[in-house]
Amino acid sequence: MPLTSYLYPFLAIVLWAGNVIVSKLAASAISPVAITFYRLILLLALMSPFVLKPLWNNRALIRRHWWKLALSGLLAMAFFQSLSYRAAESTTATNMAIVTALIPLLTALLSVLVLGEAVTLGMAAGGVLSFAGLLYLVGQGDMSQALRGGVHAGDALMLLAALSYSLYGVLLKYWKLSVPAWQAIYVQAIAGLAFMLPQFLLLPAGAATLDARTLPLIGYSGIGSSILLSYLWIEGVKRLGPSRCSIFINLLPVLTAGCAIAWLHEEMHAYHLIGGGVSLAGVLLTQMVQRPLLGARRTPATRA
Repeated sequence: MPLTSYLYPFLAIVLWAGNVIVSKLAASAISPVAITFYRLILLLALMSPFVLKPLWNNRALIRRHWWKLALSGLLAMAFFQSLSYRAAESTTATNMAIVTALIPLLTALLSVLVLGEAVTLGMAAGGVLSFAGLLYLVGQGDMSQALRGGVHAGDALMLLAALSYSLYGVLLKYWKLSVPAWQAIYVQAIAGLAFMLPQFLLLPAGAATLDARTLPLIGYSGIGSSILLSYLWIEGVKRLGPSRCSIFINLLPVLTAGCAIAWLHEEMHAYHLIGGGVSLAGVLLTQMVQRPLLGARRTPATRA
C-alpha cells in the first residue's frame, strides 16, 4: 500500500478540523441556518457544471432512489451541519471534535440495530469506556456533576449531530446505492437545501449577512469542507477501505485542539486529555476487537 494513499484520509481530517474551527468563528458572525444554507448554495453552484449532464443521463436510477438520497441528504447535509453550527454557540471546538470522534462507535452501535450485525466485545467495552470518558469531559473532571446537572446543551447538540451522521453512514451501507458518489452528493445537497430554505426565509434581518467576515467562512464550508473533504475521503475509502479510514477520525480532537489553542485561544485542561483520551480509547477498542459477544446474528437482506 503506497504511503501516499494515507494522505487522503489524513488531509480530509485536517479539513474537518478546520471546519470545527470555522463553526466556532461562525457562531458569533452568522446564523447556523444561514451558513448551512449558503454552503449548500455554493456547493451546488460549483458542482453543477460537472454533475448536471451525467446526473440527467442517470435520471432513471436517481428517480428510483430519490427518497433514499433525500433522507441521507437531510441527515448529512442539513441536520449534521446545522446542529454542529448551533452546538458551536455554547461549547468549545475541542469538545465538538471529541464528540464528533465518537462517530465510529455510534456507527457500530447503529449497525447492530439497522444492519443486524453482531454485538462485539470491543463494542460493549468500548461503549462503556467512551460513555465514561464523555461524562468526565462534559462534567469537566467531575462525572457526578454531569450526572446531576445533565449534559451541556452544546455537547448534547453535537452528540445529536454525530448520531445523525452515523445514521447516514449506516443507511448508505444498508441500501448500497449504485448511484455515483458525486451525483449522490449533489442530490443530497439539493434535499438539504430544500429543507433549509423555509428556515432561511424566516430568519430575522441581519442574521444572514454576507460581508468580509462571513464570506470566508462560507467559502471554506462550501469548498473545503463540502467538496475537497468529500473528494479526499471518497478516494481514501477507495484506496484503503472504510475501516482504515475511520481510524483517522481519532486524529480529529488532536488536530482541532491544536488549532483551537492557536487561533481561538481556547485553554487545554486535564479533563480534555483524560475524558477525550478515554473516549477515543473506547472508539479504538470498538474498531479493533471484533470478537462477537453473544454470537453472530443473521444479517437482513439488503433492500433495493
